Amino acid sequence: MNEPEPGQDQKMRRIAFAELKDPVVCVALGLGSGLAPKAPGTAGTLVAVPLVLAMQNLPLMIYGIITLLVTMIGIWICNYASRKLGVHDHPGIVIDEVAGFLITMFAVPSGWQWLLAGFVLFRFFDALKPWPISWMDKNISGGFGIMIDDVAAGLVSLALLQAYWYGFVQ
Repeated sequence: MNEPEPGQDQKMRRIAFAELKDPVVCVALGLGSGLAPKAPGTAGTLVAVPLVLAMQNLPLMIYGIITLLVTMIGIWICNYASRKLGVHDHPGIVIDEVAGFLITMFAVPSGWQWLLAGFVLFRFFDALKPWPISWMDKNISGGFGIMIDDVAAGLVSLALLQAYWYGFVQ
């Protein structure tokens, strides 16, 4: 396990090039998007946009299975990467944002307006972390802990998108 240099904030520990060669760490880092110097969570969510676009016309069951697999495997990936990097929930780990955004966009109509609304809502709830998302973020550890606050932010965002769709559109 890598340890941060003395006096270095663990959340901001630089990632060595050799660590990027590990394919699991590379996936955890959103294929490098999580290394963005500003707003790595937003960069990680942007990586999920083409995935959502590719999946949006799939049958809901297939979309749901893929989302569940990304989330479940993501828990293991987050756990592995956090141990490998020596930092719990390093900001560069963004596979949780990918899973959260897939959840946000489940059964949402196609169209750039819906994609933008889902993106903004997910980023809002993931960054702001209102209760109980903040409680989950602070009190649940390991790969599950890294993933669960983004899953919760995705579920809240999904609920709001669905409420709008069913309450105002139809």
